[in-house]
Amino acid sequence: MQHLTRSLALAALMFFTAGVPAAMAQEANDVATPDAVVAALYDVISGPAGKARDWARLRTLFAPQAKMVAVGNRPDGSMPAAVMTVDDYIARVTKPFNDAGFYESELARTSEAFGPIVHVFSTYESRHAPGDVKPFQRGINSIQLTFDGSRWWIASLLWRAETAQQPLPAKYLGSP
Repeated sequence: MQHLTRSLALAALMFFTAGVPAAMAQEANDVATPDAVVAALYDVISGPAGKARDWARLRTLFAPQAKMVAVGNRPDGSMPAAVMTVDDYIARVTKPFNDAGFYESELARTSEAFGPIVHVFSTYESRHAPGDVKPFQRGINSIQLTFDGSRWWIASLLWRAETAQQPLPAKYLGSP
């Protein structure tokens, strides 16, 4: 049933976006399903050093008051949370993305849904180049999405990289 619902939603989306400029059609595809939003999120932040990211596309994925929260580590063992708007995030990563390649991909996912809300626990790997054998970082993106009757929005995104003291649990690494 869920597959049929997705197929019908995509067919309607294709019908209603016929003749629409490519950027608008891309945006509509990006927000058609929770899966599409998560894929677009990973796609838009990934790229080689010096390549400008499509920040306008990133902004279209997030609800107007959405927050992005990075949870880090301090030497004293505390784990502060840096709470950002999407524009704060863009300001934070523009220089590092210009200086070094950054490719983030999904390794595994667990999702829970209740009506128009979906929580996605997305295990990620980060590399400086797509061909890098070993990721320089792994962690969890906790993504909360909401459906407004016409499209999906990211309401919040919270992430945490694994550490030697807190490695990723096996249950979030996918099937053996």
